[in-house]
Amino acid sequence: MSSPTVIEPRWVVPVEPSTTVLEAHAVVIDGDRILAVLPVADAAIRYPVAPRIHLPEHVLIPGLVNLHTHAAMTLMRGMADDLALMDWLQNHIWPAEARLVSDEFVYDGALLACAEMLRGGITCFNDMYFFPEATARAALQSGMRAMLGIIAVEFRSAYASDAQDYLAKGIALRDTLRDEPLLTFCLAPHAPFTVSDATFAQIATYAGELELPVHIHIHETAQEVADSLAQYGMRPLARLEKAGLLGPGLIAVHSVHLDEREIALFARHGCSVAHCPSSNLKLASGIAPVTKMLKAGINIGLGTDGAASNNRLDLFSEMRLAALLAKGSSGDATAMPAHKALECATLGGARALGLQDRIGSIVPGKLADLVAVNLTASELSPCYDPLSHLVYAAGREHVSDVWVGGERRLVDGKLLNLDEAAIRGKARQWQMRIRPS
Repeated sequence: MSSPTVIEPRWVVPVEPSTTVLEAHAVVIDGDRILAVLPVADAAIRYPVAPRIHLPEHVLIPGLVNLHTHAAMTLMRGMADDLALMDWLQNHIWPAEARLVSDEFVYDGALLACAEMLRGGITCFNDMYFFPEATARAALQSGMRAMLGIIAVEFRSAYASDAQDYLAKGIALRDTLRDEPLLTFCLAPHAPFTVSDATFAQIATYAGELELPVHIHIHETAQEVADSLAQYGMRPLARLEKAGLLGPGLIAVHSVHLDEREIALFARHGCSVAHCPSSNLKLASGIAPVTKMLKAGINIGLGTDGAASNNRLDLFSEMRLAALLAKGSSGDATAMPAHKALECATLGGARALGLQDRIGSIVPGKLADLVAVNLTASELSPCYDPLSHLVYAAGREHVSDVWVGGERRLVDGKLLNLDEAAIRGKARQWQMRIRPS
């Protein structure tokens, strides 16, 4: 039988209700759940003997949700920078993956990613990569929450021979790990330019039968759209619509090049968008029409993409950049306020994953995925509005403490579950294999 613990920060930003900032409030956790959010004085009366964690200059927020990444690609961070997407993929990333990707590569890279993400307040990530069983082991060792993609592409890799093999292996893994409380699964066809119509039809069937979300790169570049028109006589999203893949379970990654009809289509079907502003800018893919999507009522979450194309797994950077890009591209300073950027990084991602009843906000009954951000640094002084500071001033370096399901994973900046020196050592070994000095 667990006993309650009382966390007493200076501020609580629960995300629900939107714009709320609570001062002199405590969050009470019991086991893996949030038991109560109440004034500190009331907590002292109701829980007089409960252990207390005092965070006198901190703001407590929900754990951040990284809605799109390729965790193992941390081992290729900075390997092929300043290139256009298809040049980057075809001439650098795919050849390196063909030569190096293995269960060991994915485990070591994902463990490195988990350390980086936990340090930055990310408690849940949505992954798409080969050897998802290796990513699962890394997430479980780290004590992180992960949605694992059942990847599908038409080409052979060290992991699988064809689309049927990818799907069969992924579904078998899902059946094996379906009772792991930290793990969930989605179908993850890579992109319209790597997946056939026949495979899309099969994925639509699986999505309905297994009730799994579908996680896919879509309309990332103008070239992708032009190539689809030339090859299929339709835009990529029209192929997904034809296959029956549009619906509340669709997580449309990037969605940079959308026309008005496609925005309306997403809104009508209740699709979610994984907005990856840093990756889109770095690969010169463009700026997603986030302001129009928000006005249409589309749910938006934030993703980092992989470290090979970002090069940071840092949702504080993504929050700030998403807010600034929305303002600058629309000419409207109110396009994405700070509270909306934080919602995208928490509850928006949770909604996209179908986990909004479990994570994404600090609400009694939800899982205790929590992050404390220390606002004492000189660069964060003075603080008139902690919610504004979270998006426009603070960074991942100010994250002090992290809980996942009520378990502390980061305490005063120190990871509890991971040997960071050993993880860095593995990364250096892979660096020598990827590019010997």
